[in-house]
Amino acid sequence: MIRSFHKTKRGEIMWGDSRAWLLNVAKPASVDLIMTSPPFGLVRKKSYGNEDADQYCDWFRPFAEGFKRVLTDKGSLVIDIGGAWIPGQPTRSLYHFKLLIMLVEEFGFHLCQEHYWWNPSKLPSPAEWVNIRRVRVKDAVNCVWWLSKSPFPKASNRRVLQPYSKSMEDLLQNGYVAKLRPSGHDISSKFSKDNGGSVPPNLLAVANTESNGRYQDFCREKNLPIHPARFPAALPEYFVRMLTDAGDLVVDPFAGSCVTGAVAEALDRRWVCCELSEEYLQGGLARFNPNVQPLPNGKGVIYEISPPCPIPLDKDHMLPVDGGEARPPEMSRRAPQEPAKPAKVISAAAEPIRRVARACVYREIICHEGDGLEDGK
Repeated sequence: MIRSFHKTKRGEIMWGDSRAWLLNVAKPASVDLIMTSPPFGLVRKKSYGNEDADQYCDWFRPFAEGFKRVLTDKGSLVIDIGGAWIPGQPTRSLYHFKLLIMLVEEFGFHLCQEHYWWNPSKLPSPAEWVNIRRVRVKDAVNCVWWLSKSPFPKASNRRVLQPYSKSMEDLLQNGYVAKLRPSGHDISSKFSKDNGGSVPPNLLAVANTESNGRYQDFCREKNLPIHPARFPAALPEYFVRMLTDAGDLVVDPFAGSCVTGAVAEALDRRWVCCELSEEYLQGGLARFNPNVQPLPNGKGVIYEISPPCPIPLDKDHMLPVDGGEARPPEMSRRAPQEPAKPAKVISAAAEPIRRVARACVYREIICHEGDGLEDGK
């Protein structure tokens, strides 16, 4: 079941099961871009709801059928999805890779290109393996799968160019001698042509630091839950700009507070956002009333990442012979040997969401979302 919740000049918010819209309401071959961040396959439940990693592909299949039905032949499917750790050990689940393989091999999608969203502000996690036993590094990257129905979807990297580096600006100003590089690359005279910017890599560096803004202020004022799993507006903006034209239709089937819809509205795209939780949608209205929240201008933040091994090696430091199976002696008195699972704490604001989840057919899924238009940034 699904019904209209709110309409704007260019789009519509739908409240209910997005499978109903994908399989029964939407016209076939009518959507140009599906931009979404579905519930992650985590190993323990979150307040917003998520699916068990080992059951993820089975849960996702009906949505994949709907995606294939509504996408145009030149349309794209973009899925932001985080990884998961195997309970009790410092190894990773393969669920998000299995999802990718399923979409390609079972449903006929083409993998156009994998992207990686690096969140520079991500805290070190999981703490047991990163901070305590020190046998893994910080997990700060999400996979973003860009897929399509055909090998040649609509796309142009000219829509997402980055400013030239200082060295490239000097080269454009002073000229470049065309020659064969030691690497074997034949750099022609065209290399010194100013194309308006450099082609970005498939590593998207976007900090997710917003804690105050129009959306959060509205939720606090109305005593509405703030979605805890938000991604910044720059992520959907990148793909909406690169993969759609003005007037194209953008859909987010796991919309949360409808950041994808707000980005699409600001970029003159038509859009539809589907979400199960009415409270998340009530909070999301802040993005459109009285007018759509504008995209931040002058995005000039540049993030730095150190090269590998910038600090001299401590030759006296020996690797743990057990690979971190036991906690360090100085930590053994404070905690048990196995990683302690934190108690599940449900806030008063989250309790109505649990009631919504129990009543719906998603088997306690409320939908992870891509969220967070940032004011003044």
